[in-house]
Amino acid sequence: MARILAPGTPAPDFTLSVTPDQKLSLRDLRGQPVVLAFYPADWSPVCGDQMALYNEILPEFQKYKAEVLGISVDGSWCHAAFAEAQHLHFPLLSDFEPKGAVAKTYGAYREQDGFCERALFVIDEKGVIFWSYCSPVAVNPGADGILEALENLKEKRQSHGELEGSRRAS
Repeated sequence: MARILAPGTPAPDFTLSVTPDQKLSLRDLRGQPVVLAFYPADWSPVCGDQMALYNEILPEFQKYKAEVLGISVDGSWCHAAFAEAQHLHFPLLSDFEPKGAVAKTYGAYREQDGFCERALFVIDEKGVIFWSYCSPVAVNPGADGILEALENLKEKRQSHGELEGSRRAS
């Protein structure tokens, strides 16, 4: 398994295709939590289950004002067909060319296989990795770890906000 980037590491910025004619940059989402879900391939059974789960519980992620982004080395046309077939309501980003370049910067690329690890990252509103996890490729990591990380991030922000408020008051 890869050595993915650890919590506390600034999240490498990237710009990837969302559709054949639209791009998205990580920096555009600064100010809100971002969930990056690297996955091997659009049409594999485990990936389909994983992305369908995230789609099903999207309202839970939205309670934390978190943006969910799926990333694989598949092309944007493949993503479009997969998202339509799965009825996905979050962006799938294409790390197609140069193949796996963004996954490599996160330590989430399987060079020997030519596809992404099944790696998850929660990035805080300042663009720093708050939580990361790499699952075995054949195992759907589910969403519990992501939701726990988002809850912990929320608590950290609230306690930090309370500290800031008490400093200003004194």
